[in-house]
Amino acid sequence: MAAVRDPEATKARIFEAAVAEFSRHGIAGARIDRIAAAAKANKQLIYAYFGNKAELFTQVLGRCMVDLASAVPVDPDDIDGWVDRLLDYHAAHPELLRLLFWEGIEYGSAELPDEPARQDHYARKVTAIEDGQARGVITDAIPAGDLLILLTALTNWMTVVPQMRRILAGTQDSDRDRLRTSIKEAARRLVAP
Repeated sequence: MAAVRDPEATKARIFEAAVAEFSRHGIAGARIDRIAAAAKANKQLIYAYFGNKAELFTQVLGRCMVDLASAVPVDPDDIDGWVDRLLDYHAAHPELLRLLFWEGIEYGSAELPDEPARQDHYARKVTAIEDGQARGVITDAIPAGDLLILLTALTNWMTVVPQMRRILAGTQDSDRDRLRTSIKEAARRLVAP
């Protein structure tokens, strides 16, 4: 009896293998043959389903960002909760921040392949901050886009550079808890009206 093909299962395996490969090696260092081997898929299927390596990376990062936006929407009414959810999400999914850093290394300040979609993605987040500013629950002394950059940098940096977190804040669970408390306090002060 011939094996039954399941294109959706194959696409899912390719996607997961691509997330791992790109987060480890970046765009330039990633290899389609390693993705194919890890996904137990033919290389030609990768090209057929996702396009070339750069297109695959763009699709991988785009879906990871949509997953984050869905799981952790910006909430100007609950900055503490938003920071907690963002810290927890990135602790469980550190590959997203790695993918963003690799993208930054590869593209620098050049336009991204999916820049219009990315602008729409972030516009919704900035709009949430602007809404909080208009209602007076967070400061309007800092432009909304700038404030979002500052809050995400403050929250994400310890996941991006875990070695610095370990060196500067310590290695014990109590040290991580203390740092989380400090990040939330800094975020509260940053957005205070």
